[in-house]
Amino acid sequence: QVQLVESGGGLVQPGGTLRLSCAASGFTFSGIAMSWYRQAPGKERELIATVSLARSTNYADSVKGRFTISRDNAKNTVYLQMNSLKPEDTAVYFCNAGTRLSGPLYNWGQGTQVTVSS
Repeated sequence: QVQLVESGGGLVQPGGTLRLSCAASGFTFSGIAMSWYRQAPGKERELIATVSLARSTNYADSVKGRFTISRDNAKNTVYLQMNSLKPEDTAVYFCNAGTRLSGPLYNWGQGTQVTVSS
């Protein structure tokens, strides 16, 4: 069965950096686009970054220029490098297969909490 396991979250000060990882299994990782989402308290889950099969990337305006999505098909893992973190980046972060057009394709993992606070 499909598993999505996010890790790498934590507490960081404003301006800090974190690198999130998402280990995927149960589907052909190299054959599908992957995306990162986040859900802040009291808000809907939003898509923030996508990496295609060809490794082209798209970002939400809120994270563009600060976050970088990448993938390692040999490890079935997608990453999110987060720089210049802001308090408004505080959220639970999730990964999933798919794009903004297709929507998330599989059940969600447990996510990883990112808290940006001084």
